[in-house]
Amino acid sequence: MAKADLLRSIFFVCVSLLLLSGCTTSKQILYFQDIDTAEIERIVTNYEPFIKRDDILKIVVSGPDKLVVQPYNLTLGEMTGYSASTQPENATLEYHVDKDGYIDFPVLGRIKVLGMTRQELVKYLTKELKKEVKDPIVYVSFSNFKVTVLGEVKNPGTYNVTSERITILQALGMAGDLSLTARRDGIILIREENGLNTHIKIDLKKSDILSSPYFYLQQNDVIYVPASANRVATATSTTLWSTILSAITTLMSVVSVLFATGAFGKH
Repeated sequence: MAKADLLRSIFFVCVSLLLLSGCTTSKQILYFQDIDTAEIERIVTNYEPFIKRDDILKIVVSGPDKLVVQPYNLTLGEMTGYSASTQPENATLEYHVDKDGYIDFPVLGRIKVLGMTRQELVKYLTKELKKEVKDPIVYVSFSNFKVTVLGEVKNPGTYNVTSERITILQALGMAGDLSLTARRDGIILIREENGLNTHIKIDLKKSDILSSPYFYLQQNDVIYVPASANRVATATSTTLWSTILSAITTLMSVVSVLFATGAFGKH
């Protein structure tokens, strides 16, 4: 065998092994592969997150008579003794949901909000305030609504959500989408329910997630995107491949020297 042919054969074997180790098919990376044949149930479009322990709520009360509603809008300045005419002391105080699910609200006192939706709390406060306030308007929002995306995405991290309504697809989009080396059928959603951390596996290769109760996220949800089997295998075998390539390089060098010294004879 000529020197050039031998070196070419060694190089071909090396490249073929590398290509096979990184081979990825469309079946491994495409979302919703059954979308054309699946029967999708109607998605719940009126979803609202429930108030949980340790949530931070912003509550503002308004009405025709500003003096009457003022006691229901406790400010940081009033709590600390600062002048209410300056910022940030003039900002409306936010309410922390304690471990028992209560908030301490001005005038009305201690209110259990655990398990309520934002709209349910609005209706409750409006009903109570109507006893003393004419035509009250109540605004409630989450100040700590955030989700965390970890693993095989472009930009892992914790993201604040201002709309209080976000789907798992939107959260993944905020994180830059899944990488090509991510596992589509083993995504893990971690959620606190009834004081316990629970988890569910989500398969983005199937379209039934579109009608799943986990399609819409709740505050403090964590999404973990694991690496595909190929990615794990590649990562764990980096040292092995480095050793193999080093050995092949050494072998090719030895073969070149042997050819140069005539050890294989002349052709």
